[in-house]
Amino acid sequence: MEKLFQTQNMNIILRHLRPDETGILKEFLYEAIFIPEGVQPPERKIIELPELKIYYEGFGRGPADFCIVAEDCGRVIGAVWTRIMNDYGHVDDETPSFAISLYKEYRGCGIGTRLMQEMLALLKEKGYAQASLAVQKANYAVRMYEKVGFKVVSENEEEYIMVCRL
Repeated sequence: MEKLFQTQNMNIILRHLRPDETGILKEFLYEAIFIPEGVQPPERKIIELPELKIYYEGFGRGPADFCIVAEDCGRVIGAVWTRIMNDYGHVDDETPSFAISLYKEYRGCGIGTRLMQEMLALLKEKGYAQASLAVQKANYAVRMYEKVGFKVVSENEEEYIMVCRL
């Protein structure tokens, strides 16, 4: 799979993550951490915590381990990936959970929406009934998730659990 689309004078290629690139998931997991305005970002070593390692450790071995990356001028600038894991967005053992991240300078250009749409289409093609994610209530990405079909199914003080029926 390789798809080219244009957005804001950029030619973006969407493609599957290659097996030799799984290490970039750590980088994009760190980029995915929502940092509210005025809050100091955590140290990079935070992604080594057990509750975060589940997003990348052994990626590619699970039945729902899928990743699509966005590339600009030969550089991977964003990624969306899924796994069935007991993460913050876990709803059941048949539902893949989403993680998505773009480098800051590429946000707000429609790339994240395209990545989400491509992944939802792939999951549907693979026979999954739904996908889930967790997002902090203050995160601007909530609107994007709603736009591609996710709906809030539960919440706590800080975050929403969202599901998209495929």
